[in-house]
Amino acid sequence: MAAWSTWPAPAKLNLFLQIIGRRADGYHLLQTVFQLLDRGDSLRLRPRTDGCVVRTSELAGVAPEHDLVVRAAASLKPYAPAGAGIDIDVAKQIPIGGGLGGGSSDAATVLVALNQIWGCGLAPEALAALGLELGADVPVFVHGHSAWAEGVGERLTPITLPERWYVIVDPKVSVPTAPLFQSPELTRDAAPTTIPRFLAGAESSNAFEPVVSARYPAVAAALAWLESQGRPRLSGSGGCVFLDVATEAEAAVLAAACPQGWSAWVARGVNRSPLLAALESFAAGASPSW
Repeated sequence: MAAWSTWPAPAKLNLFLQIIGRRADGYHLLQTVFQLLDRGDSLRLRPRTDGCVVRTSELAGVAPEHDLVVRAAASLKPYAPAGAGIDIDVAKQIPIGGGLGGGSSDAATVLVALNQIWGCGLAPEALAALGLELGADVPVFVHGHSAWAEGVGERLTPITLPERWYVIVDPKVSVPTAPLFQSPELTRDAAPTTIPRFLAGAESSNAFEPVVSARYPAVAAALAWLESQGRPRLSGSGGCVFLDVATEAEAAVLAAACPQGWSAWVARGVNRSPLLAALESFAAGASPSW
């Protein structure tokens, strides 16, 4: 039987997010910055020769056929040799509905890893196009670099962000994204901004933050708790919130003081995804690490 290999699926933060309009098909036009993190989910993959894609781990409330990791593998099978299959085991660390990109990152890791394991030979751009069919956040994880994003989130410009440590607080609220986009109080006509303005510190708001705070008191409470230490923000459409700090030690102290009933963890912002390092290790014949 083939051996398992372990692959990283890093989380992300949205350092700001605004909606500047809508397309004719109803999709919202965004501007955001994706900050990749050095923490996230872990996927174990084991090749099969019977052509089957099997999720060996359980995910509460998500049937295998609806899971993005299974759908990602299925989307790549037309480019794989006959009989190529895979066992997929996902160790979840990223909260579901937390705005940290867990499902999208898991799907991207499957695409990137299986492209190598199955020898499909697709370029990153082709993998990102497959990923976009699964979700708007998948391409940034496929390309593996922190980025400025526009369109529905698929038009990416890699940017180099200053290294920061982050405290991420999970108030144990899973926030579905679709109802938020339909919310009448959501601001959809923000003035477009630019990368230089963001890097100069002019942009840090999240259009979803007031909507999520009003609908989910626990999220509002988590933001209020962090406010004594700086300017907390919502990531994506929530419900996790975060605060950037200067040092790992400062982040650890704050995370340790997290109120009962919530959870907090510390992560470092990275410009290059650990998935790319894992891919290089695997291609060189070594075991990926995470």
